Amino acid sequence: MRRASVEFSTATKSEWSWCIPPPQWEIYDQVIQGAQALEISFALGGAFALASHTGAWRNTKDLDLYVLPNESRRMIALLESLGLADYYQKVPYDRWWIYRGYKDETIVDVIWAMANHRAQIDELWLSGPPVEIHGRRVPVVPAEAMLWDKLYIMQRDRCDWPDALNLLYARGRDLNWEYLLGRIGEDWPLLAGVLEVFRWCSPGNAQMLPEWIWERLQLPKSPKEQMPEVDRRRVALLDTRPWFGEDRRSQQPAASGRAGEC
Repeated sequence: MRRASVEFSTATKSEWSWCIPPPQWEIYDQVIQGAQALEISFALGGAFALASHTGAWRNTKDLDLYVLPNESRRMIALLESLGLADYYQKVPYDRWWIYRGYKDETIVDVIWAMANHRAQIDELWLSGPPVEIHGRRVPVVPAEAMLWDKLYIMQRDRCDWPDALNLLYARGRDLNWEYLLGRIGEDWPLLAGVLEVFRWCSPGNAQMLPEWIWERLQLPKSPKEQMPEVDRRRVALLDTRPWFGEDRRSQQPAASGRAGEC
């Protein structure tokens, strides 16, 4: 599949970027500037990409940089030149797919494959929409690739399905579903599972998804009658705190234009 033939959903504006604590942004900015100066192709993932697609920021105190496998050594060398140490000395990790650099309490991850070894990063992961963060224009991982990746993160101590549900809530109507299904392949039951949970939580929003998706994933079609966009009673059974990005944004103080004030 050629890169030019794929169109992805677009990201939102980055009002959330003012929530990034200045000490963290100083490190992130040095890395981003350095990578751009060296012409290393990359895309932001993790909390940055999720906030770009959903509008809701969650400070994970790390920056995920997705790169092609053959660019990983150059990006790692950049981190080392900026004084970031290898986090492996503190906490060992799987170096097959990731390098973790840190300075103080801030972590920068260089990622060139999926954590479950399902696939390596290719150019389509770097073809997402750009977002402007404090004057820096950088690409983010497409929502389609993020959703594919997060379907597999369901461990005893961590589950990314809430992020997947938020991506469906914010971007489901304009996702490139053919691309997503092509990437998921035989693992499509995972997508079917998260879609059923999504429809249970947000039946009205699920009705806005392409009708053919339900049939392709061997799921019953959504009813034709009008349904609530979000079923608050059901959602509250899982978590009484704001669940979806729009709800969370409504409970955050408005950005004042100064970093770190959120």
